[in-house]
Amino acid sequence: MKRIHELDVYRLAERLSDMVGSDYDEWPEKAQRTLGYQIIRAGDSIAANIAEEYGRRTAPERKKSYFYARGSFEECKTWLRKAIRRRLVSDVKMAQCKEINDELGPQLNAFIRKHDVRRWTLGAPTQASSVESQRSPPWASPTSKISR
Repeated sequence: MKRIHELDVYRLAERLSDMVGSDYDEWPEKAQRTLGYQIIRAGDSIAANIAEEYGRRTAPERKKSYFYARGSFEECKTWLRKAIRRRLVSDVKMAQCKEINDELGPQLNAFIRKHDVRRWTLGAPTQASSVESQRSPPWASPTSKISR
């Protein structure tokens, strides 16, 4: 298993976090106290949630915070849009953030799909294909006979 800092999705989340926080000190006090704290918190939370759950042992434990990371990503994008509309972010910084966002979103979704637990959870509804069903562990099959 790779170390957390070796994951592309984690590195992108860290880059976004650093980028959204880098201009904070130059913003007016009102923007710092309102939008600034929120955007930094949301940006930091993306990588933090990935890191927090990456070390857990089971997929169900990990996946919950991966969804939190995706929620923080969406929140960060919301705050970025507000900062852009309020002219707190330069055109250059906006282009850099957009580049990272365009790459991080799909990578985060792929990362979550990779850790999908629906097909491994007993009794959970699944949309798995017949090929995926064949790869399910024996205890997940409704027709399996578990000896006691």
